[in-house]
Amino acid sequence: MVLPRTFYQRPDVLSIARELLGKHLCTRIDGELTTGRIVETEAYRHEGDPSLTLHLQRKRKQALALYQPGGQAYLYNVYRIHALFNITTHDAAHPDAVLIRAIEPLTGIDVMLRRRGLARPARNLTAGPALLSQALGLTPALNGEPLSGPLLWIEDAGILYEKEAIIASSRVGLEYAGPEAVALPWRFRLKDSKWTSPAR
Repeated sequence: MVLPRTFYQRPDVLSIARELLGKHLCTRIDGELTTGRIVETEAYRHEGDPSLTLHLQRKRKQALALYQPGGQAYLYNVYRIHALFNITTHDAAHPDAVLIRAIEPLTGIDVMLRRRGLARPARNLTAGPALLSQALGLTPALNGEPLSGPLLWIEDAGILYEKEAIIASSRVGLEYAGPEAVALPWRFRLKDSKWTSPAR
């Protein structure tokens, strides 16, 4: 079942980031279906999060997609080449988001390998935000795309993990935003997954 918009439009982005673990991220780009189980996320909240405040200032044009009702794709490039896939949450007045950091590949692995330029499956096929975007065919051209298909959607796989199965830790690469941003334990990973990103 495709997740309804109401799933994303709740006010607690931390709960949404945790509950996205185990859901299936699906794309059908150029007619090619790829899917993966979400195993790692990061939450970004408009209140109390210096990294998001700086992001909204630096990415003014792209970040307009954050000022939309929850349930839409927010994609932008870093270093001009790597696309990062985020999901808008809450409502248009609250620019909260969840970054999808890693997935376990399930369907269309041959397509993912071709997009990544790899000969055979490897742990790093989708173990990182830029890597999974490339494997799934996600680009900034999909910025603002609703997560209801036909190009991009998330399905409920009927899994809800207990807290004991999830590792909560600091988010990655936010030193520029200061110690307050670094200290927030808003990165969520499945404890037993080999597909989470290597960054610690």
